[in-house]
Amino acid sequence: MDWKRISFFILTIIVVLGSIAATSPKLVERIKLGLDLKGGFEILYTAEPLTAGQPLTKETLTQAAESLAKRADSLGVAEPEVSTEGTDRIRVRLAGVENEEEVRGLMSKPAVLTFRGPDGTVYLNGTDFVENAAKLSYDPQTNLPIVEIKLKDRQKFKEVTTKLTGSTLSIYLDDELQSSASVNYPIDSDSAIISQTNVTEATKTVKLINLGAMPLKLTEKYIQRVDATLGTASLHETARAGLIASILIFLFMVLYYRVPGLVAAFTLITYIWVLLAVFDFMNATLTLPGIAALVLGAGMAVDANIITYERIREEIRAGKSILSALKAGSKHSFRTIMDANVTNLIAGIVLYYVGNGAIRGFAVITMISILISILTNVIFSRWLLHLIIRGNLLKKPSYFGVKEADIRGL
Repeated sequence: MDWKRISFFILTIIVVLGSIAATSPKLVERIKLGLDLKGGFEILYTAEPLTAGQPLTKETLTQAAESLAKRADSLGVAEPEVSTEGTDRIRVRLAGVENEEEVRGLMSKPAVLTFRGPDGTVYLNGTDFVENAAKLSYDPQTNLPIVEIKLKDRQKFKEVTTKLTGSTLSIYLDDELQSSASVNYPIDSDSAIISQTNVTEATKTVKLINLGAMPLKLTEKYIQRVDATLGTASLHETARAGLIASILIFLFMVLYYRVPGLVAAFTLITYIWVLLAVFDFMNATLTLPGIAALVLGAGMAVDANIITYERIREEIRAGKSILSALKAGSKHSFRTIMDANVTNLIAGIVLYYVGNGAIRGFAVITMISILISILTNVIFSRWLLHLIIRGNLLKKPSYFGVKEADIRGL
């Protein structure tokens, strides 16, 4: 036996299992649950300008969605999900919300942008600015970012800047301070610039002013509620079903494929662990469609091992040595496995681009799970098999579930 390869195989198993045992509890604890698992409600808003005849641009819709997300944060809603759909819709998912009516009332109000003096007096509001006229530029002398703004009433702007010369004019959104600008001299013009320290702040100011210049009216088009008790029950039942299914799969793989089945069970556990780690890294939200995608990925991971092991068994029955059977079986099964995975990846990409909401979430998790499955249950699994076979640990066909009587001479 090649004890060097066998020792490396055992060390790999110990390190991976140790990492899984040490990190899994925290990974599970940090996973964010969607409203279908945690309870809450989902609202689809239709957006339209408060002033009739104004165009609704994609930028304005995006800015309104960002404003809703900040508003939900200020209400204490943990991890709100806000996204735009089409040309005039915003979908909001709020999990773990108890005071639904209060939250819905505050969320549907138009975003209020005000410009205030040091004493809190409101001198300007969003409608005093020309719609979508604020833009990011750079000072030609200092090359620092600046925000160019344009107002509707030149005389009013002159009066405000005259009164506040030597003071500050602060920008508030929904009574929350966003930034402040110094007024250095009276401005007798309908346009001005706001100096900024960095591009991030300048971009934020541009979005705020353009959002406030055209506040949107949000109308509830659709609402779905999920009771917290129902969500918790769904999570527990899903976890229970997943555990039972995993145990049955592990037993089948071990009883039918013997030692390779043990390797498959180990790589499947590794697949689930890596997927949870990726979820945590992406700060993703787990929903029932997401769990469905995870289960689908696990099924494809098992399928990849079954295809490989069946090809290896066929080569062993044909009279080849264990190592030759591994090489030939792995080679012949690889194209089939990759064809299936690439097809599903293409389907995931199509779902992502034509779908929205939960469909997009399902598509993203499906694509991620396929990529992780290839790494763990194709590449990693075969590498582990190569280690133990080259280490002369598996010498008998029975270790692969092949009977001696079934082996034909070459």
